[in-house]
Amino acid sequence: MSRQFSAYSDRVLPYILGFQDRLTRALGAVDSTTKFKEDNWSHPAADNEELSGCGRTSVLVFPGDVFEMAGVASSYISGRKLPPSATVHHPELVGSSFEVMGISVIIHPCNPYAPTSHANIRFFHTFMDSGESDWWFGGGFDLTPYYGFEEDCVHWHQTARTACKPFGIEVYPRFKKWCDEYFFIKHRNEYRGIGGLFFDDLREWGFERCFSFIRSIGDHYLLAYLPIIQKRRDIPYGKREREFQLYRRGRYVEFNLICDRGTLFGLQSGGRVESILMSLPPYVRWEYNWHPIPSSPEMELYEFFLKPRDWLIEFPDNL
Repeated sequence: MSRQFSAYSDRVLPYILGFQDRLTRALGAVDSTTKFKEDNWSHPAADNEELSGCGRTSVLVFPGDVFEMAGVASSYISGRKLPPSATVHHPELVGSSFEVMGISVIIHPCNPYAPTSHANIRFFHTFMDSGESDWWFGGGFDLTPYYGFEEDCVHWHQTARTACKPFGIEVYPRFKKWCDEYFFIKHRNEYRGIGGLFFDDLREWGFERCFSFIRSIGDHYLLAYLPIIQKRRDIPYGKREREFQLYRRGRYVEFNLICDRGTLFGLQSGGRVESILMSLPPYVRWEYNWHPIPSSPEMELYEFFLKPRDWLIEFPDNL
């Protein structure tokens, strides 16, 4: 990537690129039937343009034996004025120039019993006409099962708590709650999945501690997800499970296109559309006014798993 470094991006961007390499190696090792296609892109600013950027998008060539779609995208964007989606919670920064860098990973497995997962890390740095600057981190990871397993939910949240533990006992419950609230599909009155961690505007600990926390999130993502994939990847399934998986993927698409602030920022900031919409699954379906059969495994997902739960307290036997 070609870019002009600030003192902060000189630290953060090399970590992001290294994390991308680790992710692609680990995911490629799980699904050895396919490989990642790497796509480097750049968008230099013209004289009349507000934005410039560059990035690297790695997508697993599908279909594989384990992953139907897996993508890891990193990017660096700078501009003369923050897009509207970035100033909703920061009205004092309207008109500020900025640089933002981040990485996003999305995995849609083939097997309906294996959950979709998503993780991202992002860093904003803004510059005001007064000469003042501001910065913050955001990110997290979340899990979207189609058929729920208590032990998977407990493992996911236990690993999330472990990632947060060195930074204070209040961090995991705070960012878990934030995740539950963020990944809520308001127009459906449904939660997207079983949550995980979500945070934004993280600057309160100072740069070094915040950056250390970000690295802990990255280190624990694969520890949280890969054991679940290995356990569920080969469970037999049929047409019913496949059709339900595709139906629930429709909710994933709706959230990303309607609700997700990151998608809106990417589109408003002139980012590369192919990379921004990499999160969408290759196959999906909608069905008018569909409802699960009472007492079915599909109904169990709605009634039991798609609700905010304190998994680590409710199910101690799975710890």
